[in-house]
Amino acid sequence: MISKTYSAAIVGLECSPVEVEADISSSLSSFVIVGLPDKAVDEAKERVRSAIKNSGFPFPRTKVTVNLAPADIRKIGPSYDLPMALGIMRANKTLKCDLSGKMFVGELSLDGKLRHTSGVLPVAIFARDKGFESLFVPESNAEEASLVEGIDIIPVKSLSHAVSHLDGSNTIKPYTSKRVSEFEPKFDVDFAYIIGQETAKHALEVAAAGAHNILLSGPPGAGKTLLARAVPSILPAMTDDEILEVSKIYSIAGMLPRNRPLVSERPFRTPHHTSSGVALVGGGTYPKPGEISLAHRGVLFLDEFPEFPRSVLENLRQPLEDGLVTVSRAQGTVQFPARFTMVASQNPCPCGYYTDPNRECTCSPAQVQKYARKVSGPLLDRIDIQINVPPVEIDALASDPCGESSEIVRARVEEARERQRLRFEDESFSTNAEMRARDIRKYCSLDADTMELLKRAIEKMHLSARSFHRILKLSRTIADLDGSDKIKESHIMSGIGYRPRQVEL
Repeated sequence: MISKTYSAAIVGLECSPVEVEADISSSLSSFVIVGLPDKAVDEAKERVRSAIKNSGFPFPRTKVTVNLAPADIRKIGPSYDLPMALGIMRANKTLKCDLSGKMFVGELSLDGKLRHTSGVLPVAIFARDKGFESLFVPESNAEEASLVEGIDIIPVKSLSHAVSHLDGSNTIKPYTSKRVSEFEPKFDVDFAYIIGQETAKHALEVAAAGAHNILLSGPPGAGKTLLARAVPSILPAMTDDEILEVSKIYSIAGMLPRNRPLVSERPFRTPHHTSSGVALVGGGTYPKPGEISLAHRGVLFLDEFPEFPRSVLENLRQPLEDGLVTVSRAQGTVQFPARFTMVASQNPCPCGYYTDPNRECTCSPAQVQKYARKVSGPLLDRIDIQINVPPVEIDALASDPCGESSEIVRARVEEARERQRLRFEDESFSTNAEMRARDIRKYCSLDADTMELLKRAIEKMHLSARSFHRILKLSRTIADLDGSDKIKESHIMSGIGYRPRQVEL
């Protein structure tokens, strides 16, 4: 007899349906899994066999064949244990119920209990979209899966627990969905406790309002890292769709906390400068999200920017432009979202004191120039805001904090974001930084005098065509913070001030 159960394979961030077919034939005792399984799936034979026996059910003493269809998709991980076990039991007539309309996912232990499984959230979204009535998941994954509305989530403790529900002897109540908005974000750093650096804080406010990338340059101890860590506190709260989108990435990466199965705070990722290109952009034999995807809808902080290998930094070019990264491997090509705000920091020279008025720089001009060239011009051209962060005076440090709190700044940022949302409600994007050339022409129109001012600045500062567009996007954000529908000369001047002068050597 052949039985069929349903599960799902995760490919990148998307899912594909998997039909788990089980067949029992009158031949010599054996257990075979076909359908392009990886090592973890192939080893499921012993887990499934032991789980069925130790749950008090008979295991067939003839040939058992399990096919994971379609056979051209690589099946990875132990999440197929539960559907395979139920399929075998149904083919063996131990289980006599209809399994249609139900999807199963979960790793079995040898005693039949279900273990926590990665990637349940995207499977739940896929099962709902494909019209399945219910999804059976390990009990520890139930809260994560219940974030998806429109499908019954059945929390299962063990194989016998699932069987008792399916045969009607002990019905399991579907897990109650928890609203995404019930989770409140918390922040460790507040703008109110950052002394001085008003110029840098305003630049970060502009970056947060328009989702622009920013580079902070200054001597050691000026507060660059503290400023960067405060950025999440002024970013707008995540929408429900964004929370599910980011949580989906973390679910696939196996990084969702057990006690809080979603990411309600905007991510803040800080990869070390020794990180490899694969760690940063994602990849591997079976591609997984990298740091830039884990920072999706949040902040990617690259401290000691020039210390990253140049080949690693060059991988950021496409994500900074397109908001996604494409990973190609022999098994296929996958795309991961990477719409993040990059905050980078660097010293102006190897010793760090080239721009410090109180300390003497010990570097030669050649060393300073070599250090500056560690980051390529094309990559720097993609960073909208580049500012200098000077050291803070001792008298200012000794005074009591009196700056604006992150809550006050965040209110202005949210107001600017709302103006952008209304402006772009018919577009596929929602922030100024995401505008393309045709969108800039449509939404960043200037009067004749303001355009002439911008053209003169571009020519005098030797800026590129990309810089021209980025200044317009920056100016649009500054105007939004100012509550203005029109980009004025003052907004253009502020935008120009955030671009570094390119000197001809």
